[in-house]
Amino acid sequence: MSIQDPIANMFSSINNAQARNKEVVRVPSSSKKIALLSMLKQEGYIHSFETSEGAKPEVEIKLKYYEGSPVIKQLKRISKPGLRQYSNYKDLPEINGGLGIAIVSTSKGLMTDHQAREEKVGGELICSVF
Repeated sequence: MSIQDPIANMFSSINNAQARNKEVVRVPSSSKKIALLSMLKQEGYIHSFETSEGAKPEVEIKLKYYEGSPVIKQLKRISKPGLRQYSNYKDLPEINGGLGIAIVSTSKGLMTDHQAREEKVGGELICSVF
């Protein structure tokens, strides 16, 4: 059985692991997931991640907690395989009044909504993180 939306599957795994206060979660690896995880690490939402090689490569994600509660309060997929969501830079959403981020896939690569506004590029809204 194949996974219909691997990114949403990774988000569900992270949310489920945080609900159980797990330190580490493992998900199947892909280049898009690695790019998303590097954005989450850069913004301070996860501690770190490591890739493992083999027949089925995996990514081991070290989750980040602050005073016993997860740093990521909400990790939500916006654009789905059945309904893609695109936005120009003027209409990019502000997540929780600017406290959260939206990750946007642009022609210049993945970037946060703040970076996309500065670069004046729009694209596909991948997810929101708060």
